[in-house]
Amino acid sequence: MSETFEVFNPLPLGEPKGWNNGMLAPAGGRLLLIAGQTARSAAGVVESDDFVEQFSLVLDHILAVVREAGGQPEHVGRLTIFVTNLDTYLSSLRALGAAYRERMGTHYPAMALLEVSGLVDKGALVEIEATAVLPPN
Repeated sequence: MSETFEVFNPLPLGEPKGWNNGMLAPAGGRLLLIAGQTARSAAGVVESDDFVEQFSLVLDHILAVVREAGGQPEHVGRLTIFVTNLDTYLSSLRALGAAYRERMGTHYPAMALLEVSGLVDKGALVEIEATAVLPPN
């Protein structure tokens, strides 16, 4: 069980690997909705064309919003990941896992992954939106 969420992984769904199927937020938590983030810099430019580097920067951006609101990685309850090339994602799983654990530890929220034909920011290969539940003030 997560310190922040009650985790639900029904046996008929099989053992999840790198995510959880259901995350129940504690009563009284504050809901933080985080817009889709890409690897764009403060100047509005995606500077790297490396998929793993972009993924890492996107997680950094997500966590910057969470921390600005007073939260920590374990308060993230859901990630929706959009990638422009599923094969690149799949071939990068080992490096992606290391980048993920460096930022999120062993906290695995509910996740979805979608392959899309393009993203708004020029050069973006990955975009992630998130939902976090922060403790009451």
